[in-house]
Amino acid sequence: MLSPAAAPVTRLRRLATPAGAMAVVVGAFGYVATVDPNEPGHYPVCPMLRFTGVFCPGCGGLRSAHAFAHGDIAAALGSNALAVVGYAVFAVVWLLWMVRASRGEPLRISLSPAYWWGAGAVLLIFSVVRNLPFGSGLAP
Repeated sequence: MLSPAAAPVTRLRRLATPAGAMAVVVGAFGYVATVDPNEPGHYPVCPMLRFTGVFCPGCGGLRSAHAFAHGDIAAALGSNALAVVGYAVFAVVWLLWMVRASRGEPLRISLSPAYWWGAGAVLLIFSVVRNLPFGSGLAP
């Protein structure tokens, strides 16, 4: 018995995965927008800050997301500037994903190890600078 030919994948079905990913991100931002991380008791304390007193690259990220969700870009940058850059990078990659998915092309972003080492260096430098006296403007 011959199997029926596979039905062609519709554009709507191709866009379902990136749309679902965006729905998760919007849901997470919506939660952080309604449950204020500036009030104690809602979120756990950063373990690195708690045990060492040192700000990690993610410290202030929830406060940054809260401010960003409320449209306060200056406060978002003040809480964690690197997180705001991450929001912009995510938006660009997501838009690229949507465009490629609508055309039926896969999202393939291949980065050389130099990019990953560079990203690690940026995170390390950001962490060190925000913990030094002259970099206190980057501290949350």
